[in-house]
Amino acid sequence: MSLGNSLFSARKKSALSQEDVAEKLGVSRQTISKWELDETLPDIRQSKELSVLYHITLDELVNFDIEVKEIEEAIEKTSEETQKKIDWTKMWGKKYPVLTTYQQEVKVDAYVTKLQEMLARLQQEHGYSTEDAFLVLKDILAQIWNTKKTTG
Repeated sequence: MSLGNSLFSARKKSALSQEDVAEKLGVSRQTISKWELDETLPDIRQSKELSVLYHITLDELVNFDIEVKEIEEAIEKTSEETQKKIDWTKMWGKKYPVLTTYQQEVKVDAYVTKLQEMLARLQQEHGYSTEDAFLVLKDILAQIWNTKKTTG
């Protein structure tokens, strides 16, 4: 996504018009339009003011992705009680069907003991709660996955 698109999306997400932003930054509406059309760029001071105005970091502004931001906000707003009601395997299974079928193919019990040992080790060696140990193990697996994706 271009910086102009990021600026446009962040402004819309903040429910501000080009006129509103221009007034707050002390520039013309046309300047805001040119930034959003990638015809010109805001300077670093203006970029920082935009990030404050849109309630995001400067880094987020440069890399703003409206879909990612909406997902992050939805996760933050979802209560623990609501999260417990969601069948995450079923939901992710829509994108990754293997999650709904592997139980018939994989002898899960063969992996349970080793995984329990890893979780116990994380808890004992680092003092993690059960939930934190699960999250650390999940993150370790994600790191392995990302490494495999980039190295082939």
